[in-house]
Amino acid sequence: MTADREPGRAPGGVTKPAKNAAQNVSRSNSITKKSVEGQGRTAAAVVKPSASRGPKKSAGTAIEAAAPPIATPAVEAVVRAPKTAPATRGVAAKKTKDDKAPAQVPNVEAPKIAAAVIGPDPDLSAENDGQEQTSGGEFEVAAENLAKLVDQGRRVLAAAMSAPDLNETRSELALNIADATKTLGVVAEYWMLQPERTAKAQAELLGGLNDIWSQTLRRFSGDDRPPVVPTDPSDKRFASPDWTNNPFFDCLRQSYMMTTRWANEMVEHTEGLDPQTRAKAAFYTRLISSALSPSNFVATNPELLRATLAARGGNLVRGMEMLIEDLSAGGGTLKIRQTDQSKFRLGVDMASTPGKVILRNDLMELIQYAPTTPEVYARPLLMVPPWINKFYVLDLNRDKSFVRWAVAQGLTVFVISWVNPDESKADLGFEEYMHQGVLAALDAIETATGEQRLAAGGYCVGGTLLASTLAYLAAKGDKRIDSVTFFATQVDFSEAGDMQIFVDEAKLAALEEAMAKTGYLEGVKMANTFNMLRPNELVWNYVVNNYLKGESPSAFDLLAWNADSTRIPRANHSFYLRNCYLENNLTRGEMVIDGVKLNLKNVTIPIYEIAAKEDHIAPARSVFIGARYFGGPVKFVLGGAGHIAGIVNPPDKRKYQYWMGGPPTGPYEDWVKNAHEIKGSWWPDWLEWLTSQSPRKVPAREPGGGKLKPLCDAPGEYVRVKA
Repeated sequence: MTADREPGRAPGGVTKPAKNAAQNVSRSNSITKKSVEGQGRTAAAVVKPSASRGPKKSAGTAIEAAAPPIATPAVEAVVRAPKTAPATRGVAAKKTKDDKAPAQVPNVEAPKIAAAVIGPDPDLSAENDGQEQTSGGEFEVAAENLAKLVDQGRRVLAAAMSAPDLNETRSELALNIADATKTLGVVAEYWMLQPERTAKAQAELLGGLNDIWSQTLRRFSGDDRPPVVPTDPSDKRFASPDWTNNPFFDCLRQSYMMTTRWANEMVEHTEGLDPQTRAKAAFYTRLISSALSPSNFVATNPELLRATLAARGGNLVRGMEMLIEDLSAGGGTLKIRQTDQSKFRLGVDMASTPGKVILRNDLMELIQYAPTTPEVYARPLLMVPPWINKFYVLDLNRDKSFVRWAVAQGLTVFVISWVNPDESKADLGFEEYMHQGVLAALDAIETATGEQRLAAGGYCVGGTLLASTLAYLAAKGDKRIDSVTFFATQVDFSEAGDMQIFVDEAKLAALEEAMAKTGYLEGVKMANTFNMLRPNELVWNYVVNNYLKGESPSAFDLLAWNADSTRIPRANHSFYLRNCYLENNLTRGEMVIDGVKLNLKNVTIPIYEIAAKEDHIAPARSVFIGARYFGGPVKFVLGGAGHIAGIVNPPDKRKYQYWMGGPPTGPYEDWVKNAHEIKGSWWPDWLEWLTSQSPRKVPAREPGGGKLKPLCDAPGEYVRVKA
């Protein structure tokens, strides 16, 4: 392949590679050499391939059907440069001491190369027609970028080699690979022992792939046929029209989708698997198929291919630089950047609701928020957030803050901000989180407000801790919490979804061994675990955009919060995984904290239980099952969206919906079927439920106005500590 035209050929003619490709396609479809040459002359004259499927094409448009344009706005901006542009120009990118920004040459040679490979860009054909081009510049830039990729590859390897588990006998990655091999081996063994069923399944796959190939050949010959595997509008990986307009890439897409569906069905139809093995096999199959998607590779993704040719590999150089930075940020573990965190400042752009820290101990800071109404409800509200992430998911920004909204409704809100632990906190377990966290907050709130009764709310694992604390208080006869709200909280883990895949005796033993060396679980490892639950959206989407397209992610507050991960003390995490996910001791009545065996039936206070319909961390069905173990009245509400958006849904946004259908009785599917949908946020319904229990009001309370003096402004100091 060359950037220069053939000697004696006029500008705009069909190049040898393009002509040879057309001839090969023609022979595959029994088109004569004479007709192919006629097609070549037609294509050279027209140079405008069809952008969409239309009526049946004539033989003279076969080449055009084989190579339609691949429109990439970002690439067009690079290649549509002024004619007076210099021969080379640097592209804005973060530079290191030893590396220059990837070189870019804004001329039109790269589009000609791209056109020869994947089809011409009609927006450039007229503009560049007849222009003389310089030779050699394209390959000089490509060679320079290739050299940079080689050097950066060495730096990537060096960054990956800094991972803390390199000296371990068996790394976490090796354990996961071994587990996947063992699990999928069970599925393979079943099918190998069923040769007739295996042959039938293979015949079905091969038959489907043959149908796709036949449809593709017909499209190459100009016969417009509908796809064997229709496009899925919800699958953003193949959203570009190029995946359907170009027969070659459409063939890749269809073949991948059909093979993925076949693999999933093989797992589903495997008989004799226990639920845990079946769930793990399905998960690993999804994980592998997501990784093998043609959208993840430059050579098989039309958008990436055009972008790479147009930028002479500069996009890959930029992406490699970001890969190095992300590996370094994770200490050798890939910490995929999902947003531009530099655009957000704690206390200004996020976690900005005014308040004061009124208590600090080794485990948490307690924040009291300033009132915005002359009177407030007498009964305070304590929020117990998860320690897996930071508390300000409840105070994202002025427009998406549950805390700010609750304060505006006249509630006196207190929130726990957990410490980001280091090795000195290794021995802090569930018991310490209860005593130094929830119970210490109860004492402080009573001192600050004079109120002996309060309402409480717990989010995710914070709710699990709060439920355990309520059972503990019930056993002790302590009635200071007289109403509770659980936000996406599991207390029963018998059907906890894909998170169960990561917890078995062998994996837990390996994790405990690793945590024993550091004293905690690294925040990036927990974040990566959650990301793997939705690999297409939370992993490969960013791999393609960041590392292959070389584009920095945009600023998004929710993802900035998600990336602000925290460490988890060894003792706490081990207790939680073993007693909840592995042994399900809380609802079995076998969990023991501070010498007290916990029984959720003793929790008889009113409960508002909100689950999220699309939650992949605390599945709604699991939350529903757990809600039936309490001894008091439970109002179960099902919110739309997922683990965060289903909870943080301000009323003025008028987004999503929620369902109500009475207490959580009977099968979950029946409850959903009979529930009625209500548009908008569930927050107003919750507020009415909460305030109707204790409507008494008192003059507004300023933080520090009681016996506890302010230590610092919200959001405090603990939240600023980075993992």
